[in-house]
Amino acid sequence: MEELLRQLTEVGINAGVALLRAALILIVGLKASGILLKIIKRSKGFARMEATPATFILSLLKIVFNASVVIAALATLGVPMTAFITLITSCGVAIGLALQGSLSNFAGGLMILIFKPFEVGDYIEAGGHGGTVESISVLYTVLTTADNKSVTLPNGNLTNDVVVNYNAHDTRRHTFTFTVDSGADMDTVKGIILAVLESDPLTISEPAPSVGVESQTDTAVIYSAKVWCKSEHYWDVRYSVPEALKRAFDDKGIRVPHPRYEIAEKK
Repeated sequence: MEELLRQLTEVGINAGVALLRAALILIVGLKASGILLKIIKRSKGFARMEATPATFILSLLKIVFNASVVIAALATLGVPMTAFITLITSCGVAIGLALQGSLSNFAGGLMILIFKPFEVGDYIEAGGHGGTVESISVLYTVLTTADNKSVTLPNGNLTNDVVVNYNAHDTRRHTFTFTVDSGADMDTVKGIILAVLESDPLTISEPAPSVGVESQTDTAVIYSAKVWCKSEHYWDVRYSVPEALKRAFDDKGIRVPHPRYEIAEKK
């Protein structure tokens, strides 16, 4: 009986020591992993890297480091790695099915990294959401919307969906429509609109802005104006041109037609 108690005590002590050692490896290892990632992120070589591959590589390294710490902790507990690998291999089909979505997202992340349909900092629309790309990790891409919401999109979906990248080119075109009273001289109105487009400091001269009549009604003429600007100035021009044109129309006495109603007297 004493021998049995001694053996049980010895087993308990060994198990406790192993658990304590494994816990210590997990705590220290995960902490060291975080510190190592920070060192890598702040290194000169990594700082010169583009933001898109940088966020992807950091995400991948984090998974590798943390997985290595967990495996080391399991080895300390006496879990045989050969049996562990055999178990994973035998359950490969089930694991593959369970991780099908994650593997698709991982492959999607690699496709985004290689073909670069968008990069960190670009404003995109995809999956019914629009926002600025904040990060591209191994499995997900994170957007920040205009009203400061965070949207997480699976990389697999992004590679199979239509993605609109508003920053893919240096310049973008604005198309404005303006409704003017039909009594106003057409050449005068076109000259005023063209002058406003050319005088805006955020528009560019090449390609040259253009103005034309789009349609007309009994009381109004609708003008269409096209002007180009730098992509980063798109929203500024979106508001500055109509404001400047309203002032110019007021100065020249150009009127915007108002709806007309006919009141019929009942007999």
